[in-house]
Amino acid sequence: MNFHLSQIPERNTKPREHGITMVMDKGLSIQEAANFMSVSHPHVDIVKLGFGTSYVTPNLKEKLEIYRSYDIPIYFGGTLFEAFLVRNQFEDYINVCREFGVQYMEVSDGSITIPHAEKCGYIEKLTKHGIVLSEVGSKDAAHIIPPYKWIELMKAEIEAGSTYVIAEAREAGNVGIYRGSGEVREGLVQEILTQIPEEKIIWEAPQKAQQLYFLELIGCNVNLGNIAPSEVIALESMRIGLRGDTFSLYLDKETA
Repeated sequence: MNFHLSQIPERNTKPREHGITMVMDKGLSIQEAANFMSVSHPHVDIVKLGFGTSYVTPNLKEKLEIYRSYDIPIYFGGTLFEAFLVRNQFEDYINVCREFGVQYMEVSDGSITIPHAEKCGYIEKLTKHGIVLSEVGSKDAAHIIPPYKWIELMKAEIEAGSTYVIAEAREAGNVGIYRGSGEVREGLVQEILTQIPEEKIIWEAPQKAQQLYFLELIGCNVNLGNIAPSEVIALESMRIGLRGDTFSLYLDKETA
């Protein structure tokens, strides 16, 4: 850090497995990715090329090299996995990840229906090729999954080999663990936490109020995902109590 401040909470250091910030790149140019990394790389743990953007991104390999030069793992959005799967191209998906040197893979079923045992089978197969993240929750706002089912699905996917389970919210933060307004489904979140270790969950939280909720609930080392590149520095500041929303969280009561 640039200078000393007391009463700053301790962030896990990189490479970290807990307290990660997963950033969604929805189409940065090579130069934009380089600029983003130049200022934010100490605070970024994983970059996701959102949904199917990797299919249409020009000079994809060159862009991936920017992230690799900063030792930042990259993965393709789960929607791309589903696009391969629905076309009976699962092996092609593995080959594409290998061709582009992508060692993190997301297994999701937010856009298509996959029997859960089959989904877990894909997770098991992909663990032979890299690190698997699996997403739980539907992109359909009308499809409400009860808390016990979230827990059941998450447990099974962790047992199948997922390093993290991702709690679905989409890039807008208005489905899955959130209501259409973006408000957190607090009962759902707290029930999930009674059964699933919080360090195994990445909470998609693109909105500031959502990030704040999880920081207050779990602490500065909560795993957060779908963060916009332009919001990484602001989020890191909020994580450690240097933004108005969290200013008093870590201060001694006498000071506050």
